[in-house]
Amino acid sequence: NGQPPQYPTPAAPPVPPAPAYGAPTAPPPAAAPTYPQPAYPAPAYPAPAYGAPAPAQPGGAPTYPAAAPQPDPYGSAPAPYAPPAPVPGKGLAIAGLILAFLLPLIGLILSIIAAVKLRKAHAPAGLAIAGIIIGAVLLIAETIALVMGVMLFANIAQMCLELGPGTWQVGGVTYTCG
Repeated sequence: NGQPPQYPTPAAPPVPPAPAYGAPTAPPPAAAPTYPQPAYPAPAYPAPAYGAPAPAQPGGAPTYPAAAPQPDPYGSAPAPYAPPAPVPGKGLAIAGLILAFLLPLIGLILSIIAAVKLRKAHAPAGLAIAGIIIGAVLLIAETIALVMGVMLFANIAQMCLELGPGTWQVGGVTYTCG
């Protein structure tokens, strides 16, 4: 047979008959009534968040804020070095640590103030804590030495009051009272 097989062709969809001349047609849909917009004053909006358009002024287009600077894809020179901001209380911590050795009470007070400032700034307070410890230990040692010295001189003064003026030898100790 050498001929290709014959398949039936699908039927075309039915077409509605055309209306006869002069036949009534459906009326067009009625247009929605339009009302004039009331004239209200423009509302005062707060400044828009970055990237959001500002509200349009009457009769104008919305305004957009300036775009943020984008990194340079071509690798231009980096920004110049800026030293870190000074930490509040760091100088006080150093001064407190030094003064803790020389004048323990003043060093202790400065170190406590420095520790408070450094903790508020969320900075390390190691120097201030070292000044507090050293100042407290040396202040206690000085207080003990002062008390013992006062007691020693009080004993000497008591002995001189009992013995009277002159040089006295009591228990292998020489007292010179004047």
